[in-house]
Amino acid sequence: MLAATLINPMVPVLKPTDSVGMALDWMDEFGTKQLVVADSGIYKGIVSEEILLDVPDGSEVLSRIIIQHEDIFASEDLHPYELLRMVNQFGLRVIPVLYGDRTFAGTILVNELVENFVNELGVQEKGAVIVLKISERDYSLSEISRLIESNGTRVLSSYYSSAESTPPDHESRLTLKLNRTHITPVIATLERFGYDIEEAHANDPIESVDQERLDMLMRYLAT
Repeated sequence: MLAATLINPMVPVLKPTDSVGMALDWMDEFGTKQLVVADSGIYKGIVSEEILLDVPDGSEVLSRIIIQHEDIFASEDLHPYELLRMVNQFGLRVIPVLYGDRTFAGTILVNELVENFVNELGVQEKGAVIVLKISERDYSLSEISRLIESNGTRVLSSYYSSAESTPPDHESRLTLKLNRTHITPVIATLERFGYDIEEAHANDPIESVDQERLDMLMRYLAT
């Protein structure tokens, strides 16, 4: 799943000669607060609802309005991880995609990007989620996966969140989506090998030799 496959061909592309009123109408139609502006296939930037609403005359053309992010765009082969980084960094609601020759290829709606990414992570599949608190120096996804798989369970997806501090012994978070809901054996194995389970969410109840500790971590279990 790369940027080119996420383009929505139905999203309108505005021209500099289009009016503010037209841009706002299209934004309302597609449920987005931003749209891309291009001129004869050349990407010009993004217009935002917030700015357009401050224009008193709806017939004013976009070329006379502030157009943002003229240097912000995605290449066709950009991965969703990088697309989401752009969204977070620049507060985007749409992502312009350009061909290799820098001509405009199309628009990605951020809400559709998130929906597709969630599906790729296997979030909609039934299964448990566990969150490990782990130091940078002890982090090994292959080792953790091996321990989980030793209990007949697979890791569907993972997300590693690094702590803000920089010392080598600081703790981060590793979130794992598993393909099973009964994770009692997985919990026991990970704890036996010294892993600190911060959260666990599953359909089946978790029974542990260290029940008191788990009770403190989880008031109840849910999907």
